[in-house]
This record gives sequence, C-alpha cells and structure tokens, in this order.
Amino acid sequence: MVWAGLSVGAVLAATWAAGTAWVWWRHHQAAQAIGAAQQASWNDPTLIGLAGGGALVLAWWGVACHRASRRLAGMSLVYDALGSQAAGESSSDALLIDESLGQEARAWNAIIVEREAALRRQIEEKAARVLNASSSGEAASELTGLCDAMWIGLVIVDRDGRITYCNGAAATLLNRKREDLPGRPASECFTDPEISAQIAKAASGACHHRVMHEKQVDTPGAGKSTLRYSLKSLRKDDQGAAFIVIEDFTQQKVAEESRHSFAAQVTHELRTPLTNMRLYVDTLLEDESEDPQLRAKCLNVVSTEIRRLERVVADMLSVSEMEAGSITLRRDDVRMDALLEEIEADHRAPAQDKEIALHFDLPPKLPVLDGDRDKISMALHNLLGNAIKYTPAGGEVRVIVTEENGQLAIMVKDNGIGIKPEEAELIFEKFYRAKDKRINGITGSGLGLAIARQVIRLHGGDISVSSQIDKGSTFTLTLPLSRSGSMPLRAAA
Repeated sequence: MVWAGLSVGAVLAATWAAGTAWVWWRHHQAAQAIGAAQQASWNDPTLIGLAGGGALVLAWWGVACHRASRRLAGMSLVYDALGSQAAGESSSDALLIDESLGQEARAWNAIIVEREAALRRQIEEKAARVLNASSSGEAASELTGLCDAMWIGLVIVDRDGRITYCNGAAATLLNRKREDLPGRPASECFTDPEISAQIAKAASGACHHRVMHEKQVDTPGAGKSTLRYSLKSLRKDDQGAAFIVIEDFTQQKVAEESRHSFAAQVTHELRTPLTNMRLYVDTLLEDESEDPQLRAKCLNVVSTEIRRLERVVADMLSVSEMEAGSITLRRDDVRMDALLEEIEADHRAPAQDKEIALHFDLPPKLPVLDGDRDKISMALHNLLGNAIKYTPAGGEVRVIVTEENGQLAIMVKDNGIGIKPEEAELIFEKFYRAKDKRINGITGSGLGLAIARQVIRLHGGDISVSSQIDKGSTFTLTLPLSRSGSMPLRAAA
C-alpha cells in the first residue's frame, strides 16, 4: 500500500513538473508580448520540453527503484519472520507479513496458512481417533499433551451439547477456569446466540461443513478483543461431536483497520495539495489582467503545496525504510540558523490563516550540526505542523532553542487541545492517532511522530513530550552538538 502511494506520488510529481514548466512558458510568452520579459531563455520551447522530459525520466527511475526496494523489503520481512520462528514464535498472526510487498511475501504467507491448516487437520484427525478408539487412555494422553501446547483454543462438544474437552488456551479466551468447563453445556460458555446455534447444529450432525464466526468481546485488563470461532462436526456416521477452534484475531484486525485508515489519510493528504495547485494554476491561466500581485500569490501557493507534497512522499518513503530496516542517514554539515529560518517561512502562512501567533525564540548564534539535513528538517516540520494543526484559532505556538550539556534542545510549545497522559507514548507509534473526539475532523496519517522520533534517535538524540488536556503540549527535540570522539562543531556566523 505504501509503495502504491509512492508510485502515484512519483507520477503526480512528474506530471506537475511538466505542467509547471508549461505554465512558466505561457506566462513568459505573455510577458514578452507586452515587452516585460527580460530573459529569452525561459521562452525556449526546447528548454521546456527538456525539463518535462527530464521530470518524466526521474519519475520512471523512482518507480523502478521503489519496485526493487519493495522486493528487498519483502525478503527482509521473510527473513525476520524466519528468525522469529527459530526463536520459538509459533503464532500465525505474528508470522504473517504484508502481502503488498511482493511475491516473496505472498509465498511466505501461503506457507504459514498451509502449515496452520495442516496442524488443524492433524488435531481433528487425532481427536476423531480418540473418540472412536476402544482403548482411548494412551491416545487421549497423547492428544492432551498436543492440544495443551497450542496457542489457540480447542473445545470438543458431545452430541448433547456438553463440553467433553478444552485446552488451557480455550479456558483463557472464554475467561473461565479450565477445570470448571468439562461437563457443562456449551451454551453457558458460548453466550452468543448465533455461535450456540452453530455448535448445536455441528454436534447434532445437521451441519458437516466448517463454519466461521467473528465476535468482539471484552477481555479483562486488555479491553476489546476480536475472537474467531471455527466449528466443524467431528464424525459423520454416528453424528456424535463437534470441534471448536478459538483464535484471538485482534492484532490482525487492528493491522487491517490501520492499513485502511492509512490509505484513506494518505489519499486525502495527496489530494488536498494537488487540488490547491490545480485551482491556482487555472487562475494563472485565466488571468487576463496579468496582475503581478495575483501572479505572485498563485506562484507562492503552488510552491508551498509542492513542498507539502514532498513531505508527504518523504514520510511514506521513510515508513517503507523503517519497515525494511534500511533507514540510513546522509550526514553533512547542517546549518541550524538557515534550517530554522526555512521552517519558520514554511509555517508562517498556515499559522496566519488560523490566526495563531507563531514565535521563534532563538539564541544569537546557532551551531552547525553533523547530521542528515533532510531528516532533521522533516522531524521539525512534523512537530511544528502538529502544533499549528492542533491549536485552536487565536492560540499561540512558540519555538524555543537552547544549548546545554552538549546538546541542542528545540522545544515546540503550544496552548492547544493537549494529550492525555496515557497516550503520551502511544502517539509515537505508527498509525496511532489520539482518541480525542476534537481531532476527528483533522487530517493526519499517524506517521509523522513515529518517523520523527526514529530519525532523531538515529542521530543520537530523542523527542519527548509533556502535555495537559486543554492547556497545551511541549515537544522537546534534542540533538548532540557533536559525535562521540569528534571536536566541537563551529558556530554559524
């Protein structure tokens, strides 16, 4: 899904580059007609064609690169899953990976699903042999040991609808004591009417095919959980029993919902700047008065939206790198004075649109850091963008920069809606968004803070937060002034 978004982003970026070149060409043609053009080079159609062609070549190159990276990401996740399995992980939920990463991921998931199906068939066959065996003592002991080692719940119900066996996982998932379950009617433990009816059909032999049912239940200490029930008649001849498998499907359900939410949010994040650019480009094309103020405003908006698109695509690429474990830093000198000046310029207009007072409290001199400028910029954009986004109109956002204990600290303070204490760490997880109802109408992918903390930690720093509901939040980004063993870095003039 992330890679599909990158493909769209690459193609859209190329299309926009070609369109921008064409708009500039039109503008300078008009300007030349009235004698205002000063540089003939902008009016050269060959130059415009070369720019558009170059943008298309770059888009093709980006698509080819992301396809290769996607394959590597899939193979990397398969390798990680093999390591988890070797370490003792046996849950299919934990071993399955995202199939959108390519044929290797799909092949791996097929193996895991087939293994799970084979294990279920083996258990069902052994259970049937136990029920039909004339001397079942040894077989029952073998089956009990096998079933007790399972992480999924296993329950056997006789033809009268009473539980004859359950393993420890089933008792846990049903929130019952294991010793209290044998001999009890299944309807007392499976309280959902639909599930109880299906168990009765399977036990009586009225239904021989496997039936699956999902239900959300309250789990003590864990909130809501999604359980999947698989029911099947054990014997067809004497119609004497039913076999029930219970699985905790919560993690897969959450992951699926997160992917859907991410797709919807990213689509909106891409559509909004594209729509704005189209509107202002149309305004430029239709402007017959050639008002210089209108032209400057349109071009400024288009430039701002292009940078916004770049940040969205950069976030998506960073997530893919994080998932593949391949995120790296391209270190160089980072002039913090120039970087903070650029960030202030980018966010000044959005703050003014919301009537938010934006202040930068900077020392007379700022250091030159050793790090990845693009990734540090991305982290700061996320922090400041969130502060403006979640601060109501008329509020205040303040950026305070200090140096102490060999670190550069950048605090982003706001007097916005705030964050609940129990969510202070959760907001740094991928796809997580606070449960405050006031942010329902505010767009966001739930990725920015997760990526920001990851890249800052790669620099040897960190991001922390302190917040109070309805009083505001303070995010503090810290970066080391120099790497271990290196000389102190110079100050920017």
